[in-house]
Amino acid sequence: MNIEIRDAIPSDAEASLFVRYKAWLAIYPNAEHNITVEDIEERFKAQFSEEKLVELAEQIDTMKKNGRYVVAVVDEKIVGICLLLREEDKSQLRSIYVLPEYQGKGIGKALWNEVRKSIDPDKDTFVDVAIYNTNAIGFYSNLGFKDTGRRFSNPRLTMKNGSVIPEMEMRLDKTKSKEASSS
Repeated sequence: MNIEIRDAIPSDAEASLFVRYKAWLAIYPNAEHNITVEDIEERFKAQFSEEKLVELAEQIDTMKKNGRYVVAVVDEKIVGICLLLREEDKSQLRSIYVLPEYQGKGIGKALWNEVRKSIDPDKDTFVDVAIYNTNAIGFYSNLGFKDTGRRFSNPRLTMKNGSVIPEMEMRLDKTKSKEASSS
């Protein structure tokens, strides 16, 4: 399988949103935390409107100023996405999502290997992960991220039924960021 990793372009908006949608459906429904498939579907329904897709395309276009948005392409199909934001005091890995049928094939790692080139080597890098997403926690741990012990609920992850996806924070020390960007 040939995997192409490249910077996202505005015309990738709908395909990249589809990757996020399919990944969310596979990852986030959780009975213990009252997150349902219906919640995820409802959350994404409005995002596929023409207006929201235009907004996403504009965000992709301006991303280069303060971050990096890359996509993984297999057979001309976007199968993975990765978003990194550079902030004043840190880098924030916002997401790595891969279509469920392409997971476990090295695509997430390939996305990371590309986006980590944009990390500020003098700042720590953080990622927020659902506390029950053990696959992602293991993935980020293998990349060198460590659990900071911080647990929180971000209002932006509130579902229609009022439930919130609980999160944890993981950090990649800047010394590890330097090692990562030099390898």
